Amino acid sequence: MSTSPLGIYIHWPFCLSKCPYCDFNSHVREKVDDKRWEKALLQELANSLQNQEKSNLVSVFFGGGTPSLMAPETVHSLLEKIRSLFPLATSFEVTLEANPSTVEADRFKAFSEAGVNRLSLGIQSLDDTVLSFLGRRHSAKEALAALEIAAAYFPRFSFDLIYARPDQTAASWRTELCEALSYAKGHLSLYQLTIEPQTAFATRLERGEKMTLEEDLAATLYELTEEMMIHHGLPPYEVSNYASPLQECCHNLLYWNFEDYIGIGPGAHGRITQMNSKYATSRYKAPETWLEAVEKSGHGLQVSHPLSVNERVQELTLMGMRLTSGLEIKRLLEETKLTVDEAYSAQNLQLLEEGGLLQRTSTHLVPTFEGRLRLNGLIAFMFQKPEGKKT
Repeated sequence: MSTSPLGIYIHWPFCLSKCPYCDFNSHVREKVDDKRWEKALLQELANSLQNQEKSNLVSVFFGGGTPSLMAPETVHSLLEKIRSLFPLATSFEVTLEANPSTVEADRFKAFSEAGVNRLSLGIQSLDDTVLSFLGRRHSAKEALAALEIAAAYFPRFSFDLIYARPDQTAASWRTELCEALSYAKGHLSLYQLTIEPQTAFATRLERGEKMTLEEDLAATLYELTEEMMIHHGLPPYEVSNYASPLQECCHNLLYWNFEDYIGIGPGAHGRITQMNSKYATSRYKAPETWLEAVEKSGHGLQVSHPLSVNERVQELTLMGMRLTSGLEIKRLLEETKLTVDEAYSAQNLQLLEEGGLLQRTSTHLVPTFEGRLRLNGLIAFMFQKPEGKKT
């Protein structure tokens, strides 16, 4: 048995409506055949594990879409199957994403009894006007009620908020975040609003509407967020995630540390190590296409290819530099056989250090607060060839 950690991601693609900022693989359907979907997910799960080395399973994550629309019986069946196939870590984490508009006490109790021990709630705001702008189906009152239900049934839960919205002020965000902190129990995900291509918000932006906050003001809100979260004992461990000690999301840490995870369900991605190569996998994205493929072939796998050294360096960097602890140098060497100075421009790393954007320790490359504010540019500069250098 491998001692390497492993996670399983299960994608439920259905939502009650499509949020205008969302570019996830989510779809609105009037009716879903729960039993048919349960059978297909179980079939793909069993198929994907056939040739998988028996690693230590640390987490299962039900994402979407809106997984809280799943029948609790489906969740129970999937977790039972997983337990029969894998040795579980002592602190085995099972997260399920939920929206307040789908919250019912009985349903949440059933998810808890099925084995879910961590809930992730898509609250997004505690202001009704903002919720309307974001296209959410729930009210602030429903959001707070959902948090109370989550606290009653789950030992761990987190919730999301979106900030840096157009015309938002530091004062209004401070008030909203203070209220959120009064309900938080160890973890919050706080995302700045970004406009993703091919979303309703992107269309409105193209029409000339103001959809986000000015860059300088957004940076001010990011700084305020970090100060408040640290003050309340939930320091950042990733660009948009804050947690008290030992409350970090184990599953997401697998992504950011470039560990292995199996992805099942429509559009699900995975990263799997086999024969000393890291493979990228992806499933058919359209729900009906995936479902038909599973029923015909036992799986909905569309792509499986070994990542090149350059691709591994790129992914390690994009993921690892999101962490406040930074990119582990040993991990880079293990996955790519490259040293830091072979993977990146040593001259540019030095310039980033001198500019106060990066710290290079004996074990990690760590983005500073200023570096995290400019993370995309920082990462691009790490790979950029110095001026005047010949290729």
